[in-house]
Amino acid sequence: MFFAAVIVWSAFSSTGYAAAIEGEKHVPELQTDELFVKKVEGMNKDFIKGADVSSVIALENSGVTFYNTSGKPQDIFTTLKQAGVNYVRVRIWNDPYDSNGNGYGGGNNDIQKAIEIGKRATANGMKVLADFHYSDFWADPAKQKVPKAWTNLSFEAKKAKLYEYTKQSLQKMIKEGVNIGMVQVGNETTGAFAGETDWAKMSQLFNEGSRAVRETNRGILVALHFTNPETTGRYSFIAETLRKNKVDYDVFASSYYPFWHGTVQNLTSVLKAVADTYGKKVMVAETSYTYTAEDGDGHENTAPKSGQTLPYPMSVQGQADAIRDVMQAVANTGTAGLGVFYWEPAWIPVGPKTQIEKNKVLWETYGSGWASSYAAEYDPEDAGKWYGGSAVDNQALFDFNGHPLPSLQVFQYAESGHNPKKR
Repeated sequence: MFFAAVIVWSAFSSTGYAAAIEGEKHVPELQTDELFVKKVEGMNKDFIKGADVSSVIALENSGVTFYNTSGKPQDIFTTLKQAGVNYVRVRIWNDPYDSNGNGYGGGNNDIQKAIEIGKRATANGMKVLADFHYSDFWADPAKQKVPKAWTNLSFEAKKAKLYEYTKQSLQKMIKEGVNIGMVQVGNETTGAFAGETDWAKMSQLFNEGSRAVRETNRGILVALHFTNPETTGRYSFIAETLRKNKVDYDVFASSYYPFWHGTVQNLTSVLKAVADTYGKKVMVAETSYTYTAEDGDGHENTAPKSGQTLPYPMSVQGQADAIRDVMQAVANTGTAGLGVFYWEPAWIPVGPKTQIEKNKVLWETYGSGWASSYAAEYDPEDAGKWYGGSAVDNQALFDFNGHPLPSLQVFQYAESGHNPKKR
């Protein structure tokens, strides 16, 4: 097995990938010094300019190399820091493996992966947001599956396990030197959480996670995460329900993808209403945008698709504009606006789409695709049918070779603006 893994690694290294795609001319049409970024007005001095790079270890294990702006290999966390990123978000699944130890994919993000990512972020001067899904694989509005080990627990026992798991995980991360600034209790829990759909029960579970954070370190912010801000009345209902159920939290976080979630003006409106009415901090926990319609690895991407509205050009400049405008939307909520996290800016191909069979081996071996075939036992209706590679390689802030796109610099340019015509 080790021998096979070594062959896979060497055969599909980033050098080989670069050579394979050289003829495809996948080159950004814009240079960094040509990028235009309008200054974001009203940002707090500690405004979060974050990135969720949860897949990075699986990608590196698959042979992917990341580079700096000079074209030299460099730790991606250093490159992110140099571009103005000050916070790293990492998802945490309870047990993303089958009974034989095969990973479900999506980075195979268990607590050990979170610790490794957290240590690298901390070493580069960035804070960490620990994003607990309380599931063994993806938790989102369509599914909030309870971890395998919690399946037959009573509700009271589940509450106890959630508290215990949260506290023990945080203690492990802190013991390893991870600088945790925020904890997300659940991921996109818009209508369900850890297998529960009743808001009274969901609220009790939220409070168990929050209690674990408070007892660990009261300086760590507690965030709850929801999505679909475009749906009229959704966030006001959720925020009021949390108030009625006396849920203890600091940050009301939203996903915002421009091709799904309406306008940035509406985003500001619904987040500001929560901040003003309930005294909560607000932020965008996930956003991203396409810089090309091209697929890099042979696995279909989430955008562009029929029926979506893409309000910006599919270009590096369009991508930068999208990020900048989301930052402005959060800043426009006032002092409650904490910041923005870009989702998976490094989830690039492990190999070119012309070598998809080789890519499949890497996705299965290292968990570097969004899901592996092994996830079918846990999530047969989604991962079991559609497992494969990166569905967002055309929304990354690195090109298909691992070189940073000019749009990555939007995080530092947003503070004062960047106008190439005035240089």
